[in-house]
Amino acid sequence: MSSENAAGNEDVEPAGDRWEDRPVWDVVVVGAGPAGASAAYAAAVAGRKVLLVEKAELPRYKTCGGGIIGPSRDSLPPGFDLPLRDRVHAVTFTLNGKLARTRRARSMLFGLVNRPEFDNALVEAAVKAGAEVRTGVAVSRVEQHGPAVPDRRTVAVVPAGEDEPVLARAVIGADGSASRIGAHVGVKMEQVDLGLEAEIPVPDSVAEDWAGRALVDWGPLPGSYGWVFPKGDTLTVGVISARGDGAATKRYLDDFIGRLGLAGFEPRISSGHLTRCRADDSPLSRGRVLVAGDAAGLLEPWTREGISFALRSGRLAGEWAVRIAEAHDAVDARRQALNYAFAVKAGLGVEMGVGRRLLRIFARRPGLFHAALTGFRPAWNVFARFTRGATSLAEVVRVHPVARRVLDTFDRREAARDGSEAAEDVREGAVAAAQQGAEQDDRADGAGERPSQGRDEPGGESARRPSA
Repeated sequence: MSSENAAGNEDVEPAGDRWEDRPVWDVVVVGAGPAGASAAYAAAVAGRKVLLVEKAELPRYKTCGGGIIGPSRDSLPPGFDLPLRDRVHAVTFTLNGKLARTRRARSMLFGLVNRPEFDNALVEAAVKAGAEVRTGVAVSRVEQHGPAVPDRRTVAVVPAGEDEPVLARAVIGADGSASRIGAHVGVKMEQVDLGLEAEIPVPDSVAEDWAGRALVDWGPLPGSYGWVFPKGDTLTVGVISARGDGAATKRYLDDFIGRLGLAGFEPRISSGHLTRCRADDSPLSRGRVLVAGDAAGLLEPWTREGISFALRSGRLAGEWAVRIAEAHDAVDARRQALNYAFAVKAGLGVEMGVGRRLLRIFARRPGLFHAALTGFRPAWNVFARFTRGATSLAEVVRVHPVARRVLDTFDRREAARDGSEAAEDVREGAVAAAQQGAEQDDRADGAGERPSQGRDEPGGESARRPSA
């Protein structure tokens, strides 16, 4: 039996009057981030009895850039009032602080939020849909058999320091990348990265300079990049790189902040966290327990974007948890859990597969990505359409034969060739893309896009420094 089919031991059914007065929730969700709140909303709006538990008091800070791309906006509850701090219409790209160029668009590329405000608003939406929320509740474990479980249809959620468990027909683990529920399910992580971030208050003159414009810097460490996201009077500045050399990642952040001219401003918050991507064969369920978001290792491996993956997987988990709660035996519960896993893998899993391939190329030749996005209009058009939610990485590869050929060529030859030969393969693919797809892509995607002029062009003022 595969790990996806592992249903736990649900054949223990102790009898006794002591269970008769204990309430049983249809769905218990552990963790009140975007995945958990989205799951609670989806289950509650279906009319089920839902409990959302969170170990912290809300609102609470989370290390996160707070970028809300199109797929995130599309996954929000109907009528949700997105608490945007800024709307990004331009992106400055740099290659380890050099070769700066800004690309601009007439319509918004993506929005920016403060996570405490955003997460709290999602929880409030779940409450309005009928979910109950309990904060300050740290879950130590879940049990699907044994003396804490009254019957084969019930899961016991055991809070830390408490004797009495919370009982549910289905449980969703959305308790972050160090998830206890994920450990119960047996989630396996393949990629672990270290993100460092500073929330830097700045004077009005600096804030105005950054308003509506983000910065992305392709970093000096393999697979690394940095970002600046403007949020009113605060700039969110961060970097991310593969875990293993925390000192080098910290130096990258310090150098990055210094190059931007922000070293003289005292950060309001400095924080770090680990992001984790699941292995392809990692389980998403065990018995009546599902995992979603970071707890399942669901995020895009190249950009490490996780909010849209959390919202989408959370919604799916909430919908399938309702079906699991209705299941009267282990076979039916297992079937519904497998349906959830299939839905995640068919959508988010495919996108993660493309992201892994892109990360392998990016880690070896970040300059190619910089050249494409700053000098190749169709590549910028794809970036803009992706951030707006008009396409996905998987869709780009599926629809555009040249993009697929570039990835396939690199996959075939990267093991046999050194870095310079692999780069030449990708350059050849880029030339073919320019010859075969530029005219079509410009007509389809480029009507609203325009590169910046003047000082943002190579050799202009912003080519020497990323801030205006």
